[in-house]
Amino acid sequence: MGTKGREIVGVNIKELLALMNKAYADEWLAYYQYWVGAKVAVGRMRGIIAKELEQHAEEEHKHAGMLVERMIQLGGTPILKPEDWMKETNCGYDVPSDPDTKKLLAQNIKGEQCAITTYKKLLDFVKGKDDLTEKIVLEILADEVEHEEDLQAMLDDMKAPVK
Repeated sequence: MGTKGREIVGVNIKELLALMNKAYADEWLAYYQYWVGAKVAVGRMRGIIAKELEQHAEEEHKHAGMLVERMIQLGGTPILKPEDWMKETNCGYDVPSDPDTKKLLAQNIKGEQCAITTYKKLLDFVKGKDDLTEKIVLEILADEVEHEEDLQAMLDDMKAPVK
């Protein structure tokens, strides 16, 4: 990162990079959880839900890319070994051992709720102090809120009595 670029960051960059790497680990684990869940899904609305999970997987992958680009701009290095994702994660990984679509939705809603908390914490850390990271975090946070809403609506539809 350039000298002037470092000057405009009003937070401890080492601490920021640590928070971003934890979020980066979450994004990769969320990507895989969505992707594999889409592949193994069974039950009501399987086709629709699998398609939604695949779309969310793509967006989580995009988030990981956004984070890594900013970490590199800040002079940091993203987590390089996948096994370290589990050590650094905020949100963990829920194995889709029960591939029922309702269970998958519930697992992923839980993950999105954790992601919302993670990005709110990151936003509070950089707000007004690192405009570039703030913009990235706001975009990701908006996506995570939308993901939770999408999944919750699908789960609610599945629980509604058929008329």
